[in-house]
Amino acid sequence: MNVTRRTLLAAGAAAPLLPALEAHAQARWQMATPYPDGNFHTRNNRQFIEEVQAATSGRVQIQIHSNGSLMPMPQIKRGVQQGQVQIGEILLSAYGNEDPFFEVDGIPMLAPTIAQARRLNELSRPFIEARFQRQGLSLLHVVAWPNSGFYSNAPIETVESLRGTRFRTFSVMTNRFATLVGANPVLIQAAEVPQAFATGVVNAMVTSAATGVDSSAWDFSRIYTPVGFTHTRNAVFINRRALEALSAADQAAIRAAATAAETRGWRLAEEAIAANEATLAQRGMTVTQPSPVLLEALNRVGVEMAREWVTRAGEDGARLIAAYNG
Repeated sequence: MNVTRRTLLAAGAAAPLLPALEAHAQARWQMATPYPDGNFHTRNNRQFIEEVQAATSGRVQIQIHSNGSLMPMPQIKRGVQQGQVQIGEILLSAYGNEDPFFEVDGIPMLAPTIAQARRLNELSRPFIEARFQRQGLSLLHVVAWPNSGFYSNAPIETVESLRGTRFRTFSVMTNRFATLVGANPVLIQAAEVPQAFATGVVNAMVTSAATGVDSSAWDFSRIYTPVGFTHTRNAVFINRRALEALSAADQAAIRAAATAAETRGWRLAEEAIAANEATLAQRGMTVTQPSPVLLEALNRVGVEMAREWVTRAGEDGARLIAAYNG
């Protein structure tokens, strides 16, 4: 047998092995999230990853980088678009400078209960999916934060109590709110909150009890006043090219795990409301119910901010608010 024939036979014998090798090829992905390991969003995402890896028999491996350790939240969406990481998680309303539509769940008092937040999510999600698709992204799941309230060292009994405070902001909407009530807005990312309070850069903020627990708010704040200010949402999304490179079966497995993560995440958000408020109280903070005067004033500010938002968000924004209020 000459060399040429032996080479051809060897190639023929190896050919049937190629599909098998391809079937076991792995996608090794990175996921960036700005939230710490103990946060319920991160715990939910770890379970999502475990379910994806199990459902794909290990063909898809995902390593999560929590607490902004890989990239800060303002860079995550661009990082996924450019393929630096394959999956990312962001606070949608923090991206209002990119597209005002992302700000909708940051409108104060628009959706003060979980039930209202669910409805707003259902109505707004198709608009968000369309935007992500145009940017080479695919939306996986969206989960709300628990209702938010004010952190302060003096009682917040009226909206005037916020006047002159150094108010931590994290989005276009929180910045606008601070301006409208006469506070001084200071942009601070979640991971930097404790240091900002400790150094006097800020002395008041509005955020969820979950973030309060994450940041050990009892170390720098005495009072938490839950007002149902917002139920802002986190979006988890994937680079569409990376997703579509998988087999149809593995893509379907990821979608199924994402659906489960969304259902589970909303349940965790609702459960976290009482649990995190209890933790704040156990750690020595005063959890005080808002006065009717404060709520009435917040509602007035919210109505004004909703009007402003519609002018920025255009036709899609007007359609969403009309459907939500209908």
